[in-house]
Amino acid sequence: MKIEYMHASKFGNGAMVAEELKQQMSLKGVAVDVHHIREIKPKDVPSADLYVFSSPCRMGRPIREMRRFLKDVTLPAGTKYALLTTEMAPRPDKKTGRMPTEEEICRFQHVRPIMNEALQRKGLVEVAEDKFYVTDLKGPLEEGWRRKVAALAALINQDLAGMEWAYVTPRSTHPAS
Repeated sequence: MKIEYMHASKFGNGAMVAEELKQQMSLKGVAVDVHHIREIKPKDVPSADLYVFSSPCRMGRPIREMRRFLKDVTLPAGTKYALLTTEMAPRPDKKTGRMPTEEEICRFQHVRPIMNEALQRKGLVEVAEDKFYVTDLKGPLEEGWRRKVAALAALINQDLAGMEWAYVTPRSTHPAS
């Protein structure tokens, strides 16, 4: 099994998440090749069983370089992918001290929906996604971020194991059919 991981880390937080996922997946016998999107052309993405795309958030959206990369990437319909984003940790309201609710945060953060739309428009299929908060503009990552990566690795591994099973089982007997 092989994963190609494309990130657009600006301050190194996304790159740290990528390396941690690579390490977690290697424990499960899955190879992960990590690339910054500046190092690879969207039309030259290597073949893999799963693709991971990761972008920091800027003004509630993925950074421009990642939006362009996703627009130009060419992968066959049905290809599986996962999304990881690094976003600014929510902060309490300066006047009331109240933390924003998840619903309020979602009104302003559109990173994953924008990335999903770009990939699903091409017929790609999402298997997992998560966000990692940074505590300040340049980091560090939120406390417990490695546990979140481990949980995401387990979810991805479960999907990859199911994929392997689906390849050797006729479609008509696959439970997801």
